[in-house]
Amino acid sequence: MKLWIALLLVSAAGFRPAMSPGLRVRDARLFTDGKDIVKMMHARYAGKWYHSFTFDQTTQFYRNDSLKGEQTWYEALIFPDKFRIDFGEPDSGNAVIYKGDSTYNFRKGRLRSVRKDENDLTFLLGGMYFFTLEQSLRKLKTLGYDLDKFHEDSWKGKPVFVVGAAKGELTANQLWIDKENLYLVRMLKFEKERKEEAIFDDHKQLGGGWSETKCNFYFNDKLVQVEIYHNCKVDVPLDERLFDPVFFSQGH
Repeated sequence: MKLWIALLLVSAAGFRPAMSPGLRVRDARLFTDGKDIVKMMHARYAGKWYHSFTFDQTTQFYRNDSLKGEQTWYEALIFPDKFRIDFGEPDSGNAVIYKGDSTYNFRKGRLRSVRKDENDLTFLLGGMYFFTLEQSLRKLKTLGYDLDKFHEDSWKGKPVFVVGAAKGELTANQLWIDKENLYLVRMLKFEKERKEEAIFDDHKQLGGGWSETKCNFYFNDKLVQVEIYHNCKVDVPLDERLFDPVFFSQGH
């Protein structure tokens, strides 16, 4: 999808398990390209990632660096590609459902639009581990990441791998990966002369995984949205109908 749409900026919760014994990060000098980093991530987490995730989210909207509003969102997902956000109180009927490669927007309980529009963040923040390695590599390429490139850097005082860009290359799509735990801490994407940036902070271990609990989103270096997670729960039973537009009016 186009990573963020006004008032529908989504952070499909960053969901990452802890490091498994015997899967320590290798010396980066042994890596030849970004595919090696993705392979290491996939080897650590495929088959171990949790399947569902729910949380409440305080969503703050900014314009010209000033807070313009705040709202509570209620979010639920089943990996790899089912994600729902209810805006405000769940019974308001205002929501978006991402299912497969389609997006369904509801307002006051009525379906207002349907479009082909995948949620990139659901894939990047956990969904990739529910596909084969080759499928994940292909998907990353279709999202515009050059897997022939990678380098080491630092982010907020911690070492990271950067997939998709050479050292000093800040105008290419790229993923910044925590070197120790291999979760996403920063994303840069460029589309139609617009720079989109997401920063994922305050990671917490939940069950067998991790989740960032704060996200900042920027357009052209201007802060537009801050998200803070609460009541995070993993592997909770979720009715598949929650993500089926046909059953939307039945509530949850």
